[in-house]
Amino acid sequence: MRVLVVGGGGREHALVWRLVRDPAVAEVVAAPGNPGIAELATCAPVAADDVPALVNLVDERRPDLVVVGPEVPLVAGLADRLRERGVPVFGPSAAAARLEGSKAFAKDLLQRSGIPTARSGSFDDVEKASAFVDELGGRAVVKADGLAAGKGVVVAADREEAIAAIHACLLERSFGDAGSIVVVEELLEGPEVSAFALADGERVVPLILSRDHKRIGDGDTGPNTGGMGAFAPVASVGAAVEEAIWPMLERTVLAMAEAGAPYQGVLYAGLMLTADGPKVLEFNCRFGDPEAQVLLPLLRTEPSELFLAAATGGLGEEPVAWRSGAAVTVVVASDGYPGTVRPGVPIRGSGGAGTVEGVTVFHAGTARDADGQLVTAGGRVFAVTGEGATVAEARERAYHGLAQIDFDGMTFRTDIAAHASTEVPA
Repeated sequence: MRVLVVGGGGREHALVWRLVRDPAVAEVVAAPGNPGIAELATCAPVAADDVPALVNLVDERRPDLVVVGPEVPLVAGLADRLRERGVPVFGPSAAAARLEGSKAFAKDLLQRSGIPTARSGSFDDVEKASAFVDELGGRAVVKADGLAAGKGVVVAADREEAIAAIHACLLERSFGDAGSIVVVEELLEGPEVSAFALADGERVVPLILSRDHKRIGDGDTGPNTGGMGAFAPVASVGAAVEEAIWPMLERTVLAMAEAGAPYQGVLYAGLMLTADGPKVLEFNCRFGDPEAQVLLPLLRTEPSELFLAAATGGLGEEPVAWRSGAAVTVVVASDGYPGTVRPGVPIRGSGGAGTVEGVTVFHAGTARDADGQLVTAGGRVFAVTGEGATVAEARERAYHGLAQIDFDGMTFRTDIAAHASTEVPA
């Protein structure tokens, strides 16, 4: 099988890394890829958001399967264009990708389907949005409706912060058109968990739960980012709670089919485990980043089999098989992330990090300069994943590997998965 992976970040590096280990996969091409991916597969210099160029690339390469990593080309309709050509695509249509492309759409679907979620309202007017914040008692979550690269969410502890976030979206247009509508939600309490499932338009096959760390600083302080680390599995989630989660994703896929937008690909639900049970915070229409960097190393079932079945409507009843043990990934970021960062900073030691037992280094924001030197090229630079028999062992290995990497302004959290081994199942 020949596979094209669309994207060039850490998630896509993890996808390529796992696919090239699949005996059924003869060739992997990535568009555009990155220096880490280039060590494993052929990279085609086509931007992940250039839908016409990607369609031309598919016409030229004629892959047996296209795996779309990021959300932007999915929301823009890449899967639709390729399915029109008879190409199997692991990723939802533009209509189905609205689950991530519009938070207002997703909230409406949740409420209509009776799926537990936070009380919310969608607004394009500052005064009405502010009045709803007052209804919620001043504490609220403010979200840009559209795609904002994981940065369009403000968890406001008081009215002043919530109103400032509304102004940033609606008046200052900090997120451009993505913030032309703002979703204001009640602030739920409890631990978060990421739930992933494969869907073929009708059937849903659960994967394992993982947990990411969104905020930039230790102790969950500072602004939200695209994710600073993750671990799997999540032993603190008991069987009863997990059994309540998967029907929520099944009902979502059923609701999308009933709406005439069958969902094919991986569905990612971010959930809050409240005292009243799990509630959906948001959906994503692709693997999470950095969750992919812990899920894919633990995946025993071959990915080409699963991805092709989801793409062609052929998912079976058999559960997905997983390797024993755990995985922890720690994101290494540039100074200034999640704000403005300086690219082109020389990197040292990433190759050595990958030689540490049980450690894999996934490139997220790297490039080669004119002299071939590996340099930074984004906010999140690496995701360093450790595997081990336990979360504690995997965590130790991840940080051991990370210690080999060095560049000016290098930033990372020191507490990823720090409390995972001491949490009591709920």
